[in-house]
Amino acid sequence: MSQNVKARIARSGSWLGEVIPQRWTGALQVLLDAVGWSGAVIAATFLRLEFSFTGIDAKALAVLLAVVVVTQTLTGVAFGLYQQRWRFGSLDEVGGLVRAAIATTVVLTVADLFVSKRTIPLSAVVMGGFVGLVVMFSIRYAWRLSFELSRHPDERVATRTIVFGAGEAGSEIVRSLKRNPKSPYLPVAVLDDDLSKQRQEVSHVRVQGTRHDLAQVAKRLDAKTLLIAMPSASAELVTELNRVATESGMDVKILPPVDELFEGRVNIADIRSISEVDLLGRRQVQTDLSSIAGYLRGKRVLVTGAGGSIGSELCRQIAGFDPESLLMLDRDESALHTVQMSIEGRALLDSPNLILADIRDRDRITRIFEQTRPHVVFHAAALKHLPLLESYPGEAVKSNVWGTLNILEAAMDVGVDQFVNISTDKAANPACVLGYSKRIAERLTAYAAGTATKGTYLSVRFGNVLGSRGSVLPAFRSMIAAGGPVTVTAPDVTRFFMTIPESVELVIQAGAIGAAGEVLVLDMGEPIRIDDVARILIRESGRPIQIEYTGLRPGEKLHEELFGDGEVDVRPVHPLISHTPVPSVQLDRVLELDPDADNEKIIRALRDLIASADGNAVFPVPASTDVDSRQNCRVQRAGDGNRTRVLSLGS
Repeated sequence: MSQNVKARIARSGSWLGEVIPQRWTGALQVLLDAVGWSGAVIAATFLRLEFSFTGIDAKALAVLLAVVVVTQTLTGVAFGLYQQRWRFGSLDEVGGLVRAAIATTVVLTVADLFVSKRTIPLSAVVMGGFVGLVVMFSIRYAWRLSFELSRHPDERVATRTIVFGAGEAGSEIVRSLKRNPKSPYLPVAVLDDDLSKQRQEVSHVRVQGTRHDLAQVAKRLDAKTLLIAMPSASAELVTELNRVATESGMDVKILPPVDELFEGRVNIADIRSISEVDLLGRRQVQTDLSSIAGYLRGKRVLVTGAGGSIGSELCRQIAGFDPESLLMLDRDESALHTVQMSIEGRALLDSPNLILADIRDRDRITRIFEQTRPHVVFHAAALKHLPLLESYPGEAVKSNVWGTLNILEAAMDVGVDQFVNISTDKAANPACVLGYSKRIAERLTAYAAGTATKGTYLSVRFGNVLGSRGSVLPAFRSMIAAGGPVTVTAPDVTRFFMTIPESVELVIQAGAIGAAGEVLVLDMGEPIRIDDVARILIRESGRPIQIEYTGLRPGEKLHEELFGDGEVDVRPVHPLISHTPVPSVQLDRVLELDPDADNEKIIRALRDLIASADGNAVFPVPASTDVDSRQNCRVQRAGDGNRTRVLSLGS
């Protein structure tokens, strides 16, 4: 077959419509069925007469064959066999073929009674009906088989691939790969741990063993790629298969979980490289984001920390919800350059939507809010590296506490509709400067929720975000690339993990489903041992890297928590999103913090502020107070720029 014909077939998906002109397709189908039926009747007749040619009325047989051709043509037309209603050789044709065969057999029986005067046995006619149906099936099967063979991937280009999983997903992907001549993968074997599936075939590709046979089958068939086609595969299984395949010199690909597939079906586009998410078993929680993110459409949305890992992904997702404007604020000009490039495909840094500013600069933040008057604010700007903040707690006060207060004050002044503060699981029963400062930020947000006359103010609490800057995975990969060792604080230390897209979906959804003063917490599944993460990445690298245990650093917990003492886990909207109320904070004590004091004094002040009785929380301005009165409750500062006190109403 010429390459041009193959190319046309690949484009159209139709064998008959490309090999012969379209107008002759139906005629060819009629001819094939007529010849098949005639041959079936003749064969059945000779078989019935034990291959004796005596006693057969040749003229009557000729008439009967003419009736066969006419009847089959008419019934085929009546039942849609020749109107391109179904793909030729497809299973959809079966019903039409059976109905046409029954109708043709009945007509032939009557014709044999009155035309041939029983010179041909009735049993031969009935037998001919069955044989005719089998012949038509056979013609279509042969045609379909040759069609599929013509569409196989080119073995000179496609990678020989072993598919693990003979279930529905595995069967679908094998069929999809074998029917695409441009497929980069050629399935040569299927493996499955289900012993009942051994020796079965999936689109003519045989199941040849279990996971334990992977290395041997790969060597025998010269397979270079393993495709894990089990969307429900556990992290342990994925890790084991990845290890064996890597040791065998194979590239590893995987299909995503079922809930990430379009309409639950698999195709070649779903195949992707294996990731840390697969190895760690962290399946992304799906939220119906499109149905509840309408509050962003046509609104002015401001994101602080827009250049960070979370902030940049937040901006990219928000941009897809058609806001009136997306204001991206960060103090890092290079980060703003990167996020603009990722969203707009250009980065001239000349857009008014890019705002270079520091959240510590209260006056600058106030002017920005007055000029832009955002409707929705996502506050992602913060200092987040635990060891550094233990060494420089005053910086945590300036950014995470006072910087958050600056943003909150400016938001209350212009009357935003939604304010979402991004927090961390280290704010639950905090034991470090990062946790103290973020817990105070949560309480400041709750303070704003009870103070503002308009809008909803709430927080979202994360675990470790996979792939974010400074997170454990990039750090481990850098150590491995450098030849090791990989440092782990303790063998049993565990952390909660979530993906960047997952965390951002939670942030956006929080603005729609969260109530004022709440913290929303995602159910991140079971915590993962950091030591296991290190060993998985080392094994994946194939290098003999050592692990060193350094001991827990100041402020680090062995196990993180999602909820603090006294916090309740209530899930009124989404089964995987918890809502817990947060008490307000004594604002005067927040303003009394001295970031220039010695580290021990700052940490003690933060700890004491967190430990202060919730019953003493202060709401300086009641929720019913009008905007003009609230303006008189602004924080004043001494000459050095530090906050000192809050004016009382009417002063």
